Amino acid sequence: MENPPPGVAGKSSTGLDDNIAALLTYIFGWVSGLIFFLIEKDSKLVRFHAMQSILFNALVLVLLIVFWIVFGILFVILAQISDALGGLAGILGFLLWLAFAIIALGAVILCMVRAYQRQFFKLPFIGNMAEKIVNK
Repeated sequence: MENPPPGVAGKSSTGLDDNIAALLTYIFGWVSGLIFFLIEKDSKLVRFHAMQSILFNALVLVLLIVFWIVFGILFVILAQISDALGGLAGILGFLLWLAFAIIALGAVILCMVRAYQRQFFKLPFIGNMAEKIVNK
């Protein structure tokens, strides 16, 4: 998808400017993405960012579930061996979760900024999938 020329304002079928609507698709995660994807009929920019928001939040949820399961099992196993190892696994799990949360938040903020700038900014893997879905 091509980025529109700078300064070209478009309208969304929601009545908002397309860059504002595209930014809002990330505000409440997959919920706002789904709402805008379903109600938007005109703007490919809004539909693209809405689908990317849905896919990104689904991926984050899946990764968090996998992370929770892996570290839960690791914590139980290591706690059986030694309380110190269990505590270490808990601290390591928390620090990795915190790093993941900061990276995910940074990605959402970056997507919001690029959406406001009317750019079809694609996240790795997810962006291509969103583009294919929107162009169907």
